[in-house]
Amino acid sequence: MRRRIAALAAVTLLSLVGCATDEPAANPSGTSSAAAGAGTGEQSKFFVQADYDNELSLLAAAPTGPADKPWEQALNPTMVDTAKFKKAGPHKLCFSNAALNNPWRQVGFKTMQAEVEAQRSRIKEFVHVDAEGKDQKQIADINDLLGKDCDALIVSPNTTATLTPAVEAACAAGLPVVVFDRGVNTKCPVTFINPIGGYGFGHVGAEFVSQNMKPGGKLLALRILPGVDVLETRWSAAKVAFDKAKVDVVGVEFTDGDPAKTKKIVDDYLQRHGTIDGVWMDAGAVAVAAVEAFQDAGKPVPPINGEDQLDFLKIWKEKNLTAIAPTYPTYQWRTPIIAALRILDGQQVSSPWKLPQPTVTRENLDSYLDPDMPPLHYAMCGCTDLPGYPQRWK
Repeated sequence: MRRRIAALAAVTLLSLVGCATDEPAANPSGTSSAAAGAGTGEQSKFFVQADYDNELSLLAAAPTGPADKPWEQALNPTMVDTAKFKKAGPHKLCFSNAALNNPWRQVGFKTMQAEVEAQRSRIKEFVHVDAEGKDQKQIADINDLLGKDCDALIVSPNTTATLTPAVEAACAAGLPVVVFDRGVNTKCPVTFINPIGGYGFGHVGAEFVSQNMKPGGKLLALRILPGVDVLETRWSAAKVAFDKAKVDVVGVEFTDGDPAKTKKIVDDYLQRHGTIDGVWMDAGAVAVAAVEAFQDAGKPVPPINGEDQLDFLKIWKEKNLTAIAPTYPTYQWRTPIIAALRILDGQQVSSPWKLPQPTVTRENLDSYLDPDMPPLHYAMCGCTDLPGYPQRWK
């Protein structure tokens, strides 16, 4: 029966390959989404007030679960029954991955692979397919996986709207589907796993930067790309904070995660405005490039947010920056494997499964610095107890 349903779903997915598109939520060209000095522009179509309020409340919530295993903890859990998916193991788990195109995803995937190894007695096969950041390839990948006799399907979507029909087709095939990291616009997966989320990340960074920059100063917002829910919600929360604080946002630019492009953008704004008094970023992969752009121009580095990537934490410490690092912990890559196995055991899981999302501050910075790990490693990998640590991550 599952094979017949899977075949029907495959036909549906093949039709999606040719026609599915995402309407961009913002200008993808890399130019300002608002004219210089015009402020933050219109609110993202991804902004949902109730979700924003919920995520900000979760920043102060106490998690349930093992105190030393944040990847197994949950914030305000809502348990769902999974008895219908129970089956004998060992299991074949399949993973459709959006991409391995940045250090955060590379560190996370190494953590996931190590979790699979730690669970080897329960996992007979682990199939990973990399969509290489391409929606249409990921649709085709999921279509292919539906014919591979997977016991459970894990999906990290490349973009939100375009991958929604593909995930719905996988659910219709009878597979237990676990979505994590980036979301989709459907409730059909058994659970959606991620930390508190984009609103929390964006709010923490924007509040810090706006409170620490000089009154009336100019702020540059650096984003990676449009159309991804977790990045759109980061920006939409930052917009709320900046509008409330009446921050003069002189530019909102897309960097494509490219250090050279980031430096050029910062340099262009310094030449245009003479000074930039604050920098907010929707992700920290190019935070060091932004810092270096100020240094190269002989300008003081203004209040800035990065992430828990070690190169940023190290330059923060060395240069005594005014900084903060909201995080989107890479330990979340362990949780989908744990969740899939629990579902196949017929155990209840939380849906959604919200993980804690710590913040690196000046006060706790030293506890996250590890001079023995490479610059592009993420401090919150939650991987020190996994097979192959630390060599696997070097």
